[in-house]
Amino acid sequence: MMKKIEALSEGDHINSSYLVSNVTKGVTTNSRSYLTVTFQDNSGTIEGKKWDVQEGDNEIFKVGNVVNIDGEVISYRERLQLKIYDGEIVNPELIDYERFVPAPPIPREELEKKLDLYLASFSSEPLKKLVNAIIARHRKSYVSYPAAMSFHHNFASGLLYHSLSMADLGEQVAKLYPSVNRDLLIAGCLLHDIGKVVELSGLVATKYTLEGKLLGHLAIGAMEVKEVADSLKIEGEMPLLLEHLLLSHHGKPEFGAAVMPLTREALALAMIDDLDAKMNVLDKAFKGLEPGSFSSRIMALDDRSFYLMNDEE
Repeated sequence: MMKKIEALSEGDHINSSYLVSNVTKGVTTNSRSYLTVTFQDNSGTIEGKKWDVQEGDNEIFKVGNVVNIDGEVISYRERLQLKIYDGEIVNPELIDYERFVPAPPIPREELEKKLDLYLASFSSEPLKKLVNAIIARHRKSYVSYPAAMSFHHNFASGLLYHSLSMADLGEQVAKLYPSVNRDLLIAGCLLHDIGKVVELSGLVATKYTLEGKLLGHLAIGAMEVKEVADSLKIEGEMPLLLEHLLLSHHGKPEFGAAVMPLTREALALAMIDDLDAKMNVLDKAFKGLEPGSFSSRIMALDDRSFYLMNDEE
């Protein structure tokens, strides 16, 4: 019987499949090799030890593999850990990978319906045509990829969830400040991270691709906008302004921006992106935290600890 990681208890004997997300090799004091393996499913992660390493174990317990484990749950330094007896690679053709990565807060089907509403909402026909064409080219990856490896929205459909959250914020900003071009800002929200479908390797065991390392998602996204705009013969300044939004959405060069925001919409987009990313970082830090206490230090937020207010007061 398959058992989720969050349901494991000390003393459980398990015969379940989990995704290998990290592996390190070690040597005991008597010179015997062992493996420290991090396993995950969509409920959480757990560390395991394979003490008696056999020939072939390095190929079985490899990052990205889903492995059926024969083992036991033990407690070590007040944390649960797997003592691994044996493991067997699960046939990739039989795997539903969404079982092994954290799920989005909202079901993907609902997120896709919301995406389609936004894609139909543009009053500018050239911009509508451009955004729809870009999303259509990459839709399978766009709706399933995480938004990052570890920083924020690093879960299934995280890229889509993050982009739609930003679009919701963008709608409110455009209503509050009528001088902002709503269509351009929403286009920026939906496409600002489109380059991540090339920069990142995918949903499982996510890593940076060669293109991601050499170019980065800002440049990849801007090039995509220009290529599709040229192929559709969409002229004028709108494609250029959209390219600028993608190149500047990190706000400052020290944060990865290729250029500083130089339009209302670019400035708003950078602020919205920063806000949504940091709120998600705090959501992760507060998960499981007792109200009325502080989080661990968060490196991404200037190494500060944040207080979770007590809702009962």
